[in-house]
Amino acid sequence: MRTRITDLFGIQHPIIQGGMHYVGFAELAAAVSNAGGLGIITGLTQKTPEALAGEIRRCRAMTGKPFGVNLTFLPAVTPPDYPGYVRAIVEGGVTIVETAGNNPQKWLPALKDAGIKVIHKCTSVRHAIKAQSIGCDAVSVDGFECGGHPGEDDIPNFILLPRAAESLTIPFVASGGMADGRSLVAALALGADGINMGTRFIATREAPVHENVKQALVRASELDTRLIMRPLRNTERVLTNAATERLLEKEQRLGPALTFADIHDEVAGVYPRIMQQGEMDAGVWSCGMVAGLIHDVPTVRDLIDRIMAEAESIIRARLAGTLG
Repeated sequence: MRTRITDLFGIQHPIIQGGMHYVGFAELAAAVSNAGGLGIITGLTQKTPEALAGEIRRCRAMTGKPFGVNLTFLPAVTPPDYPGYVRAIVEGGVTIVETAGNNPQKWLPALKDAGIKVIHKCTSVRHAIKAQSIGCDAVSVDGFECGGHPGEDDIPNFILLPRAAESLTIPFVASGGMADGRSLVAALALGADGINMGTRFIATREAPVHENVKQALVRASELDTRLIMRPLRNTERVLTNAATERLLEKEQRLGPALTFADIHDEVAGVYPRIMQQGEMDAGVWSCGMVAGLIHDVPTVRDLIDRIMAEAESIIRARLAGTLG
């Protein structure tokens, strides 16, 4: 399948593995790239630029296909060493960067000068238009269904994607609710040039996370996510667990008086315990509504091959047949 996204990134299939904290390691990124998609290393999971440089080298040893690095720009009292991370990406010969969080404009010259293609994650059409105007090569349009931070507009992809198609000239991919060939065909029909999958890739054999995490996704339904931190205007979609319920109880009890300090124990530094040690109630963790469409833990290649075969069948048989 050829789209503007496959042409832009030099990949076989229009499927991108989004950056995910303590999931996007070299093993998963290389597996996705080797299967014809675009694998992404999560930059800030690596504690230092030197560690990221090492992860890039590990990934390059596992695949000769294109892969990218996610770099999320967040406000912080003590910000990460962003110049160091950008330098590690450039010196590592990475050709694709997925940016997220704050406006990446400050960092675009260094990336562009190195010939790097930039795809920016957006949760609204206005942010996507801004990303286009500052020179991003593509955008990932994240609907309200997505795991992690869906923004504050609450617009699902059935509306958001056609609006993006009306407003953008650069290619974009659909993120949020993407799991299978039906997702891919629907995204293409709504104007996207491919899909970005996060949660679905966690439930694969190569994902370097604890088996408890993968089985939690298989057991979950589309009803098992919650929105947290809405009072702080930092909304995040997470899987329901004991920590989620504790946090939501605090939100309800404290109301407008809620501060980040009140929920620190549920959100800060919990990902290693969950993703690596399998302590499923240690804290909250990002998960999309797409969990309801996850029923198995295949290899990455089997998953991507299945998506592409299903998409082709839908287009050639079911949809073509309706025109008879």
